[in-house]
Amino acid sequence: MVFSRDEMMGPTGNPRVMVLQAEVARLEAELGPDCDADAIVQRHIRLLHTYNEIKDGTQALIGKYANLTNMTVTAVHQELDLSLVE
Repeated sequence: MVFSRDEMMGPTGNPRVMVLQAEVARLEAELGPDCDADAIVQRHIRLLHTYNEIKDGTQALIGKYANLTNMTVTAVHQELDLSLVE
């Protein structure tokens, strides 16, 4: 992608616009001509949705285990060496 000097400077003559347009061109070149940005975003959304469903199910099981063993969820996380933060 090639920009004219006026395009690169933007409507306000801001050099930051030039930097951002160069970054866009670099990323487009890196992704290739057959890249569909919308498809990539949709794939990421699907993967995040799947991850969240698995995580929610896991947390529910940890909660049930904590109740059965009279432990706190925090104690179960520590027992299983699981992170308490995301």
